Amino acid sequence: MLKNPIPKVTNKLQYRAIGIVSAKFTPNKNDSLNRGFLSDNKGEKIETVVLGKALSLLKKHIDLNKSYYWIVYPKNKNTQNLHLQVAGIWDPYQLNHFTNDSSKTNFNKLLEELDLKDNYFSVRGELVFVNTQKKEIVIKICSAIKQKNLKNKNFKLVIKGELSLELLHSFVSLDINRNGNSLELIKYEVIEKNLSENK
Repeated sequence: MLKNPIPKVTNKLQYRAIGIVSAKFTPNKNDSLNRGFLSDNKGEKIETVVLGKALSLLKKHIDLNKSYYWIVYPKNKNTQNLHLQVAGIWDPYQLNHFTNDSSKTNFNKLLEELDLKDNYFSVRGELVFVNTQKKEIVIKICSAIKQKNLKNKNFKLVIKGELSLELLHSFVSLDINRNGNSLELIKYEVIEKNLSENK
């Protein structure tokens, strides 16, 4: 059974921002593996933090000279400075107990079987801003974890693309492609219109 790096949605109004990026990870310092950057096959670098659960995988299984498929959460303040948080590593063989010779495997084909591709992001949240001149949209994502001490439970993602102003405050599901340090809208689906009116 091939494990999907981006799981299927379990709830109609499930917020999320998750993606998969093929890249090499370079830590900022040798003694601290949790901060650094990912370099993709075009040489683009993205600031990256490795989250706790992925850190042990990194220490045990990862050869820093090789590219891997990283499961990441995106953050940004504008369309030019993407920041990624590594949540996991997608390696169907080494990490999913597949009995096969991974050297003969085309990971891109495996991703296609799952309707995914390198640099694909799934973003689901509330459309809170549309800039028609700049062709940018802002999606608000709320964390499912309701902890009082969590400061940044909600965050916003700035995405290159166009959506109608009529869709403001609607819950949308977006297919996104990463291009360099930008997130670009491929297609969207309106899950529920005007959330604020329905509350």
